[in-house]
Amino acid sequence: MLSYRHSFHAGNFADVLKHIVLIQILEHLSKKDKPICCIDTHAGPGEYQLNSEFALKNKEFENGIGQLWQLDNPPDSVASYINVLKHFNPDGILNRYPGSPLIIKHFLRNRDRVFLHELHSTEIDLLNTVIGNDRQIKIAHSDGLKNAISLLPPLQHRGMVLIDPSYEIKSDYQLVVDTLIQMHKRFPTGTYALWYPVVNRSRNLKMEKAIKASNLKNVQLFELGITVDSLEHGMTASGMIVINPPWTLATQMQETLPWLAQKLGIDGSEQYRIETLISE
Repeated sequence: MLSYRHSFHAGNFADVLKHIVLIQILEHLSKKDKPICCIDTHAGPGEYQLNSEFALKNKEFENGIGQLWQLDNPPDSVASYINVLKHFNPDGILNRYPGSPLIIKHFLRNRDRVFLHELHSTEIDLLNTVIGNDRQIKIAHSDGLKNAISLLPPLQHRGMVLIDPSYEIKSDYQLVVDTLIQMHKRFPTGTYALWYPVVNRSRNLKMEKAIKASNLKNVQLFELGITVDSLEHGMTASGMIVINPPWTLATQMQETLPWLAQKLGIDGSEQYRIETLISE
């Protein structure tokens, strides 16, 4: 797990979906004039340079944000995502890609709080540098899946938890479900956003089955694929499983996902899923 560096993948199609959903959740939570608490279990370094050696090795961003940056009239959720990225690239040239910590920080209001967890020794140093001294944000060099549970329920009584491990360890697929169940017991009204890759579809189906067998309620799945499932081509799709999503999210994704699948699909492939795993 500690060998994973997201810098190789920053801005790819999976980041596009993850950050679109994250921004929609943050925008929704920020509409009320009440403080929120945001927890990121796998924060990473906080930001990425798309002109760095890491990003340029495979240039995954070219079939992600690179395809969307200059397009006119995208769906509203995509426009919101691009507008956030423009804040970090004020000269109009796409070089800086914010990770989830900076996206969350972008939405912070005076009484909001953020807890960022990162276990990788190099990433945590970068994260501390990127975030700087911010009294509203606490950074922990720790395992977010283990330690974030103790933060729930938050004092603010409103908020979200973002969970996006690398899944380098196969047991992570079950571990995230077990952790979600524990978190939900402590904070049942919170919004939980679980990112997942599709590398071996059987692992995802087991994870979905475990979620359906739980006592969770109001669980939606949003998945974007760039090609058909295959064991030979690495990650073919990725998705977000959201517990207690904004009531507008499913409608937004019904517009967004077909559009993204058409723009980012390889060789005409247009793969996406929108499903209610568990109703309210």
